[in-house]
Amino acid sequence: MTNDRTRPDLDDTTVAALGKLSEALETVDQARGFLYAFHQLTGKADRLLQESVDLFDEAGAAQLAADLERDLVGRNVIAERWTFQIVEDFDENYWAAFRGYDARAREQLAGGDRHVLEARMKQRERTAGHPAHEAGPALTD
Repeated sequence: MTNDRTRPDLDDTTVAALGKLSEALETVDQARGFLYAFHQLTGKADRLLQESVDLFDEAGAAQLAADLERDLVGRNVIAERWTFQIVEDFDENYWAAFRGYDARAREQLAGGDRHVLEARMKQRERTAGHPAHEAGPALTD
């Protein structure tokens, strides 16, 4: 990493490309968060379903309880997978590859520096010398 996060040695197109890749990865990170939420919500739904099965059985609706337990409790949410398997597959085969390419691009083109586009934007948009507009680490006034 350099001392100047704005990387004046890089052309604007390279910085834009790194910024778009970073933004894409951030979007994938958001999708991953939703995937984990889906995983947790589906697990919660299955536990609630199990409670309803017990209550239906207690209420005398034994056949309905048995059918729900047989057909829905513990069911795969997609072919051959529970949600933990979906999350693991996503992490290992997509998210990891995406992160790897982001790291490769940053290392290859910007010496590992992250958020060069944003560092340039901060320098452009802040008011130098104004309190609360300080340059901060690895940026200059």
